[in-house]
Amino acid sequence: MKTPSGLQPLIDDGVIDEVMRPLKSGKEAAVYVVRAGNEVRCAKVYKDMAQRSFQQRVQYQEGRKVRGSREARAIGKASKYGRKQQEAAWKNTEVDALYQLRDAGVRVPEPFGYFHGVLVMELVVDADGHSAPRLGEVELSPEQARGFHRFLVRQVIRMLCVGLIHGDLSEYNVLVAPDGPVIIDFPQVVSAAGNNAARTMLLRDVNNLTASLGGWAPELLETWYGEEMWALFEAGELHPDSELTGAFVHDESTPDIDGVRHAINDAREEALIRQQGREAAAQDD
Repeated sequence: MKTPSGLQPLIDDGVIDEVMRPLKSGKEAAVYVVRAGNEVRCAKVYKDMAQRSFQQRVQYQEGRKVRGSREARAIGKASKYGRKQQEAAWKNTEVDALYQLRDAGVRVPEPFGYFHGVLVMELVVDADGHSAPRLGEVELSPEQARGFHRFLVRQVIRMLCVGLIHGDLSEYNVLVAPDGPVIIDFPQVVSAAGNNAARTMLLRDVNNLTASLGGWAPELLETWYGEEMWALFEAGELHPDSELTGAFVHDESTPDIDGVRHAINDAREEALIRQQGREAAAQDD
């Protein structure tokens, strides 16, 4: 295939040898399968974002540190230079998070470096060597769903223990490799201590996973792991090996509890409806 302009500098510098095929393209980046020597990897080419897109990122960027005072002032003034620095910071966040999470034992794609604004990392594959499917694209037994849920909750705990929350975790950014789930896409990662919406985002992340996997193992819909781990985190008692029960007693005096519970229950009801639809379709067959 014709080499995308964003990847030509990597070929010129010998970082990669060949662009084999496109893998996926989204609003923020295009991902390609590339060859580096005898290794097949993937390269994430970030797209330049319009100014309006920055407004959609405000809730994620709260609490993030900017590497220099000049850059921080420029970003605050929303100057042309500031927008450029904000764009660079958004891209660097994913790179930094990947390395930090890998070192913390979170199952993420192995990063191989960041070159000319392009992230080169492990290509997650299935048992046949093809690109691994997303969690929402595979059929699971109840036992598999429970196992995946346990594993992913543990990954969220490990992330939270290093002060990070994915911020957009769902069945669409979890890949299924032969050795289990792999979490991807971290440009919107949130600071657990520095973002006022951190709790809400954590609960949404965990609830999205629970709602998805609860479609295969409905008993998961009665668990409250997000609330339990956040309570431990706030108390300074959460550790990577903390054993959670999934049980949680809600404090009805918490101002936003109704909104949170309604959102969680709505997602769980949708999962039950999907499960009932699958059961009805199986009976028709």
